Amino acid sequence: MKVVVVGGTGLIGSQVIAPLRDRGHEAVPAAPSTGVDTLTGEGLAEPPQGADVVVDVSNSPSFDAEPALDFFTRSARNVIAAEKEAGVRHHVTLSIVGVDQVPDYGYYLAKVAQEQAVRDGGVPYGIVRATRFFEFIAPVTGMATEGSEVRLPSLPPRPMASADVAGHRGQHNRRGQSGAEGQGQGRCRAQCLAADGERGHCTTSCGGKSFDHPR
Repeated sequence: MKVVVVGGTGLIGSQVIAPLRDRGHEAVPAAPSTGVDTLTGEGLAEPPQGADVVVDVSNSPSFDAEPALDFFTRSARNVIAAEKEAGVRHHVTLSIVGVDQVPDYGYYLAKVAQEQAVRDGGVPYGIVRATRFFEFIAPVTGMATEGSEVRLPSLPPRPMASADVAGHRGQHNRRGQSGAEGQGQGRCRAQCLAADGERGHCTTSCGGKSFDHPR
C-alpha cells in the first residue's frame, strides 16, 4: 500500500513514516524539504499518484489566527484537489480533542475550518483528534513562566506521547485519542521543571491561561 504523509518530516509525520516502512508499505513524505508546498500547490501533483491513502499531519508555522486559518484551509483544499486528481481512496487528518469547544481561540477555529474543508472535499476521510503532546510540556511551561513562577490553569490535562498519536494514524476515525490519567497542570509542569534541573514555583488558578489560549 502506498501512503503519502503530508508533513512527513515533522514531529508526528516522521513517526508515521517509519513504522509504515517497517511493515513493508510505501510511505512517501510530502513536505517543503521534499519539494512539496501545500499552500501554493507546487510539487503536490506527483506524490499522490498511485497512493491509497494520504495522511495530513502538517501544522501551521504560525499560531496566530489569520495565518493559521489560511494555512489549514488552503493546504487542505490543495491536498484534497491533488488526491481527487490522482484517485486517492482515503484521506486522514490529525486534529485536536475539543477543538470545536474553544470559540475564542483563533488557532482552534483554524483547525475547525480545516476539518470542515476535509468534510467538504469529496474524498472519503477520517479525522483523528488527539490531546496535547508530552513533547509540548516544556515549551508551554516556558511560555507560562514569569520570573521564577509558572502560572497555570487548574485543568487536568491528559497528554499523549507523539509516538502514540502516530501509532493511531491508521484508525481513520473521529474518536478523540487521549493520553495518560489526568493530572493537575501544576504537578505536570513541576515534574517537567524537576526533570530539567530547574527551580520554579508552579501556581494554578481557575482564571489562568493554558497554552490553548492567548495570554
